[in-house]
Amino acid sequence: MDKVNKSEQEWADELTPEQFSVCRKKGTERPFTGEYYNCKTPGLYRCVCCGAALFDADAKFDSGSGWPSFWEPLDQESVNSESDDSLFMARTEVLCGRCDAHLGHVFDDGPEPTGLRYCINSVALKLDADNSQD
Repeated sequence: MDKVNKSEQEWADELTPEQFSVCRKKGTERPFTGEYYNCKTPGLYRCVCCGAALFDADAKFDSGSGWPSFWEPLDQESVNSESDDSLFMARTEVLCGRCDAHLGHVFDDGPEPTGLRYCINSVALKLDADNSQD
């Protein structure tokens, strides 16, 4: 997968202020407010910044957290993770594998078969309802 590298100004020019705050500045949208937290539409969730395929709606589940939650990414190259010790807690940040956009965090309290909960900001996603796989 080819990496997407843009300047902060280029991202700011292309994204809405909320998208920029979450995806490029590692912000978080308020729970239960995002477009996709309660969405049941089949399709493919893509990165709002670069369009990379990230999650299939078939892996989405209702975690009760207020954010869209998935038990696995589309594939292992779709997302990267790194340690996040901000806000006085240890978490694992989830980043787009193509453009390094901040997507959310992954926790180990999800359902089988993975036991993972990828808790993702709606504003970081764009649902492609016409496709379930690339």
